Amino acid sequence: MDTDNRALRSLAQTYLDSAYEMDADKFASIFHPSSSVTKVGDDGNVSVTPIATWLAAVRNLKAPKQQGLERQDQILSIDVEGELALLKLKLQISPRYFTDMLSCLKVDGTWKIAQKVMTSKI
Repeated sequence: MDTDNRALRSLAQTYLDSAYEMDADKFASIFHPSSSVTKVGDDGNVSVTPIATWLAAVRNLKAPKQQGLERQDQILSIDVEGELALLKLKLQISPRYFTDMLSCLKVDGTWKIAQKVMTSKI
């Protein structure tokens, strides 16, 4: 269990670093290829975006690091049950504040994000 917690903490830190740097390749390294991103849009509708589409959009975003913005991110919780884990993270990509819930699965001995569900506010 200690090994899983360390691995998941490392995955969460890679995720937060990827968001700060807007590094799509680094993000891709921790997402399972069949994963997707789910959110309620500003219009109130739920959208589910395949990870490849989401990563393509990330490639066109300006990184908070490039903008000289201070990092504001944290790991709020890690909950592990066998080969299933749920990570709750908070981060800021100005001007929005995000809460991301990452459902993770241990696939062939490696933790991968299977589903990202997110919300944000200004």
